[in-house]
Amino acid sequence: MNSTASHPVPQKLRRVFVWELPVRYYHWINALAILVLIATGFIIGNPPAIMLSREAYASYWFGTVRFIHFVAAYFFLANFAFRIYWGFVGNKYAHWKNFIPTNRQFFNGMWAVIKTDIFMTKGSNIHAVGHNRVAGFIYFLTFIAFGIQCLTGFGLYAAMSDSWFASIFAWVPSMVGGDFALRQIHHIAMWFFILFTVVHVYLVFYHDYVEGRGELSSMAGGWKFVEEEVFEEDKKQH
Repeated sequence: MNSTASHPVPQKLRRVFVWELPVRYYHWINALAILVLIATGFIIGNPPAIMLSREAYASYWFGTVRFIHFVAAYFFLANFAFRIYWGFVGNKYAHWKNFIPTNRQFFNGMWAVIKTDIFMTKGSNIHAVGHNRVAGFIYFLTFIAFGIQCLTGFGLYAAMSDSWFASIFAWVPSMVGGDFALRQIHHIAMWFFILFTVVHVYLVFYHDYVEGRGELSSMAGGWKFVEEEVFEEDKKQH
């Protein structure tokens, strides 16, 4: 009996440095900022009735929640602006061409990932050194959502702040019909981030478990393990 029939020869893997330190910092700062913004945003949108014996001015807990929300928003915006910059000066895995579909090859790669991840078909080679095509495109949509959230959030903030920076966004409410519509858009965008986070975490653990290429640890140390043939193909494409 041929033992290799049921036990295929394992592929030779290469350790590749993929995610630069600025990209990893961006990822974790962004994750923390989003968590803080969602938690405080829920409280601001539907504040609980907390009964205290002291006067309201003495506790000021809701004002503290709003302050934390605004500080996190500034971190979120600065971090987002840095990522836009790094998309032009970072390595090939951080570059914007990995996120924006501009050719047939990109769409073919997306379809291969969809067949494997959603329809659970076999035989499609979807391994990529950096982001696969679907992940890259989803991140592109996420960057658009980041921009929408920054515009709507600071547009709401402009009416209650004397800051010169906040005043830059004073034109935003009039573009959508006022603060009420702006607040609704801001709230809906928040749910996009919640759903994205759930799917993102699931897929990271899924690919890390199924493929065993260090998908999860790569965002901590920057290194991934890829097959030699995948690495060579990646070199040709870049």
